[in-house]
Amino acid sequence: MAETRTRRDNVPAETSSLVGRREELGEIAGLIARSPLVTLTGVAGVGKTRLAIRTADRLRDSFADGVWVVELSAEQNGDLIGHDIAEVLGLREQSARPQFEVLADFIADKRLLLVLDTCDHLVDACAALLRRVLSEAPHARVLATSRQPLGLPGERVLPIGPLAVPEPGTTGAAGTDAVRLFTERASALVPDLILDPAAVAQVCRLLDGIPLAVELAVRRLRALSVQQIAERLDDRFALLVGGSRTPLRRHQTMRTAVGWSHELCTAEERLLWARLSVFAGWFDADDARAVCADERLSWLPLLRLVDKSILIAEGSRYRMLDTIRDYGREWLRRLGEEKALIRRHRDHYLAQARRAEAEWYGPYQLRWADWVHRELPNLKAALDHDDGFELVTALWFVWCCLGQVRQGRYYLDRLLRRHKRPSPARTKALWTYAWAALSAGDTAAARDRAAEAYEAAMAAGDFAAAGCARQNAAAAALVCGDPDGAERLAAEAAELFGRAVSVHIGLPLAEVTLAMAFGVRGEFDRAVEVLTRQWARCAERGELWARSHGDHARSLAELGRGEPGIAEVYARAALDGKWRLGDAMGSAMAMDQLAATAVARGDGRRAACLLGAGRRMWTAFGLPRSGAPEPVTPPARGEGRRSPYEGPVASPYEGPVASRGGPLPSHEVSPPPRRGPVLPSREGPHLSHEVSPPPREGSPPSRGGPVPSGQGFLISRELTESRARALVGDAVYERLFARGLAMDPGAAVARIRDTRGFDHL
Repeated sequence: MAETRTRRDNVPAETSSLVGRREELGEIAGLIARSPLVTLTGVAGVGKTRLAIRTADRLRDSFADGVWVVELSAEQNGDLIGHDIAEVLGLREQSARPQFEVLADFIADKRLLLVLDTCDHLVDACAALLRRVLSEAPHARVLATSRQPLGLPGERVLPIGPLAVPEPGTTGAAGTDAVRLFTERASALVPDLILDPAAVAQVCRLLDGIPLAVELAVRRLRALSVQQIAERLDDRFALLVGGSRTPLRRHQTMRTAVGWSHELCTAEERLLWARLSVFAGWFDADDARAVCADERLSWLPLLRLVDKSILIAEGSRYRMLDTIRDYGREWLRRLGEEKALIRRHRDHYLAQARRAEAEWYGPYQLRWADWVHRELPNLKAALDHDDGFELVTALWFVWCCLGQVRQGRYYLDRLLRRHKRPSPARTKALWTYAWAALSAGDTAAARDRAAEAYEAAMAAGDFAAAGCARQNAAAAALVCGDPDGAERLAAEAAELFGRAVSVHIGLPLAEVTLAMAFGVRGEFDRAVEVLTRQWARCAERGELWARSHGDHARSLAELGRGEPGIAEVYARAALDGKWRLGDAMGSAMAMDQLAATAVARGDGRRAACLLGAGRRMWTAFGLPRSGAPEPVTPPARGEGRRSPYEGPVASPYEGPVASRGGPLPSHEVSPPPRRGPVLPSREGPHLSHEVSPPPREGSPPSRGGPVPSGQGFLISRELTESRARALVGDAVYERLFARGLAMDPGAAVARIRDTRGFDHL
């Protein structure tokens, strides 16, 4: 089978050669070796980003824990920079602590390089975050690009100047970097073109050797000769004040070069350029058509803008460089269309979000999860300009199911504080906030918002919203060690969902909470009865997310019933679903649960390796500890068995965790790539729980025999480890644990999917 792997970095591939800059590259590498923070400064278009990316590529092998590029150009909220960094590093946002503390804890013992690209508009926020994070991370390094220094102690600033240009009066300066850049790009664009060296030298001098300006000028060679380009640039720059090569002059040069490209576009191309500037990240032709097309612009010349270096294309998607976008945005304001296009951009993503919300409880979850990871920059841009509840609540599944907890709470809290008047939209925002708060471990806020949402929903006769509020309260009770309260509230939630006008994914989630409340009390047969209904309900709709929560709860219940073989089937199903949806914490918990089932079957060797793989997963994704939340759990009762939940107990949201377990050696860490906390292969094989019913009652016992019902099974990681050691001995355990620890998380999941991958250790 194909092996699913995570990556050790996210450095983008360069699509063209880097001309010159040898001295700068060496100086940057030397500064990074000596300083925690290095900032590349310079005017727009001078090549700061290219140098940072090339440096990151060259230093891949120098940082055991990876090199990670965080693009900040689309981020407008300084409060969310920590979120952007955490997303790139693959950290699951499930902590009530400030983001800088989470980042500091994760990076503290790591040897990694973080590239923060385009800090210009967020200088103060970047400085505040890095001041706190770097003080706790002696081996981490940050390379920033900005038009001005960040102003931190220990920061080393390297101004990046333009490429060398020929001196006035010289014609044979082919060896200067600016001329080399022009010549190389011209040869690639128009093969066999004969260039006039004097004209090339004049163009490079007029453009001050700014790389982006030079490349834009080269694009004109399809319509103009080099001599014509030089003449037209000379006329234009005669309007600039002064002739010195000051930063101000270079800024004017860059703007003029972009402006000249703008004038050489057709009227349709210029209008499209301006309108496309509302997109914060990548977009496709359908997005562009929905936002930009009207009676004035019925046909969108996207490929012509690519040909003129206004757009960058990657497959079927497009984006703009920051400088190009900023120029287009200025023209959009001049045209008087900025507010209208911002509104159309918001309306487009609102329509998409509503469709995603409507289809989330069904067979298209993976498709919409991928959409969210691709479109987060544009969704954030739309939210930044939105003052209503519609978009932020339509995206509730992003905040509550796909790990974007902190970002969701930011937008929800902002609107809830601003809009106090009761309304159905505000009620939805309240229960969404409660859900997100619980995922972040803030049970007090979750309970308060859930209570407020319940009262408002019942007053309005909105039973689905009331059910969501009660389900949130039930999960909070479960986490806080109140299974009786959780049972009562979850049952009430299920009844409310039954009275709702349309089906809601909250119902199968409430059933998971109800089943876990039974399990905490040792009433495993009742838990299995509820989960059997829950599984069938989800399977009928082709739903994966809630089903994976039910699979995990079923595995716990089956262990309590003395059925480790069946428990393993469900733990594997839970791992598969959670991994495919990018749920890092759920995947790590499922891995630990698989180790527990192996111990219950008497297979200490497999358990040791799985525990090592689980530890690697917890640490590689920056999760706070190797285990789940630990509320106060009452003594087992009911059927006379001890609950497998004595020890770690997680709500269906897999809430907060406290740090436990030793750190992973830095050379073992392999964080996932950007666009989601974990990005497994969506095309790879997955488990048969997609099409198969649950195991029948009375299935043959697995090897190792059932767990004695009188003893039950405590599934805390510590007990699993001690039992595995007892089965195989300390020496064998340590060797196999180390083998699992060395596995990349994606490779470990692939082996578990194979079912035989851990059989021969």
